[in-house]
Amino acid sequence: MTAIPSPPQAVWHLGPLPIRAYSLLMVLAVVVGIWVTQRRWTARGGERGAIGDIATWAVPFGLIGARIYHVATDWQQYFGPGRDALRVFAIWEGGISIWGAVAGGALGAWLACRRRGIPLRDFADAVAPGIALGQAIARWGNWFNQELYGGPTTLPWALEIDAAHRPPGMESTATYHPAFLYESLWNLGVAGLVLWAERRFRLDRGRTFALYAAAYTTGRAWIEWLRVDPAPLLLGLRFNVWTALVVFGAALAYLIVTRLNGLSAGRGSMRG
Repeated sequence: MTAIPSPPQAVWHLGPLPIRAYSLLMVLAVVVGIWVTQRRWTARGGERGAIGDIATWAVPFGLIGARIYHVATDWQQYFGPGRDALRVFAIWEGGISIWGAVAGGALGAWLACRRRGIPLRDFADAVAPGIALGQAIARWGNWFNQELYGGPTTLPWALEIDAAHRPPGMESTATYHPAFLYESLWNLGVAGLVLWAERRFRLDRGRTFALYAAAYTTGRAWIEWLRVDPAPLLLGLRFNVWTALVVFGAALAYLIVTRLNGLSAGRGSMRG
């Protein structure tokens, strides 16, 4: 049976210094995201250097937000009998969330944009495809850590998971859906969709970012449904599925409202 092998290790040691694949891919994702955003910003006439300044706020805020969301929604791993609460700070072990990253990053970007007098929605439109590309890259960190996989499968692209990383009750099952790969490919598609739709429909006023949010959460909801790792539930659904549904609804509502406002403004101009 053919299958995708998991990496034999995720950490290499340079003397006493551990080099972690997860961390390297996160750094690469941030660098690519900033580079794409900077090119888009300057192509729109934006000031050179502005994106770098905003990133110095958005990136650390995003990292903190990503960790806070993960710990808050999976707190049993860190608190309670037999747990080590100091592992909250062990971010190199994995355990960050895109939901918290975007929320924290948005707060940092808002603070930086206010300091520079830049409309946040203009920055959000510029950064949208860069976020999607960064997510596509960062998901490969889950491959190295042998996490973020779906249910058992024997499909040709099934992912081999070592016994130590298999979910409870499935220790004898070796191959699973590569949910990390599904999401990485989905994110590449989202980036392409956003770039195409932005040109085709002349999206602005935050609508490019709203389209990214709606498209990403559509894929995230069904990919999350595939996963078999333990996760907090709400009304029988994984908490992250509910988050995806809420964000999708908010993004769709924003697209509809801004579209209707644009049509109303257009009719008003014609009457005038």
